[in-house]
Amino acid sequence: MRVLGIETSCDETSAAVLDGSGDNAMLRSLVILSQDVHAIFGGVVPEIASRAHLTAIVPVVQRALREAGVDRFDAVAVTNAPGLVGALLVGVSYAKALAFARDVPVIGVHHMEGHLFATALEHPAAVPPFTALLVSGGHTLLLDVEAWGRYRVLGRTRDDAAGEAFDKVAKLLGLPYPGGPHLERLAAANQAAPFRFARPMLRRDQAAGDPDYYDFSFSGLKTAVLNAANGSADLEHDRGPLARAFQDALVETLVEKTGRAIRQFGRARVVLGGGVACNDALVGAMQERFAARGVEVFAPSARLATDNAAMIARAGLFRLERGDRSPLDLNAFATQPLPGLVAA
Repeated sequence: MRVLGIETSCDETSAAVLDGSGDNAMLRSLVILSQDVHAIFGGVVPEIASRAHLTAIVPVVQRALREAGVDRFDAVAVTNAPGLVGALLVGVSYAKALAFARDVPVIGVHHMEGHLFATALEHPAAVPPFTALLVSGGHTLLLDVEAWGRYRVLGRTRDDAAGEAFDKVAKLLGLPYPGGPHLERLAAANQAAPFRFARPMLRRDQAAGDPDYYDFSFSGLKTAVLNAANGSADLEHDRGPLARAFQDALVETLVEKTGRAIRQFGRARVVLGGGVACNDALVGAMQERFAARGVEVFAPSARLATDNAAMIARAGLFRLERGDRSPLDLNAFATQPLPGLVAA
């Protein structure tokens, strides 16, 4: 089977071609066009993002097909939720029209399910059952994945997502947008941090079944960094240590919550996904923490951690093979539950 994937949920216009079946799928091409214009505004401007997708969608898809050396495909998979509705509508409208013109099915794909599949495109062993941590600019989700299409949501952020916290802290420290990678590099250059921030929603008396046992909250951590920065007598000197202390607190929280899920469900694999999944400090801390238990940690490369159409094509292939099809009145949604949820 050959699937053309399309992703336009935020500020990347992406298309990819995937061949194969099941976990033996092979990526034939991947094109990602990022909208650098948002750096001027220090964040994504939805209307600008939508207009940029309109300009880019046709040449991006054409290039993906050209690089794959193909013109025919068996289905079009497209992100239809969650994301910026205007941006999503560009991809959904184009995908429906293209599928209709080629007389092939269109398959709406949940963006976060795509992130679950992304790592397996590079690591064949990153398949269920596993514990999944999805950390991006808009989402932080901890899941138990017992099989493709059967997901148990254990915890989620109650306010800022991990990637959002990275970008916001980077901005208040005076770093360029997008701030996550800049903050990570600054933190890596400061091995000893004189500052220390509380690990949010981590307490010694927490137990499985408590409402905050798996959940995340990073707004308080962000405020703590803001207060420390405002109270600094020399922010230029303290910028690096503050970045390191913030990253240490966030990473330790993510690792501890993931460890709780591993213990409860006995999984031998951890799969990371989303833009923050390629953070070296996070991946390294996960590997160091779980190596003694024999738990493997899989993380995607930066190219597959960002929003990309390869993961959408792979999730679309899974849906196609199990007989799923979307109608031509497929719509876009800013929020939507992850498909295949089972009771926690």
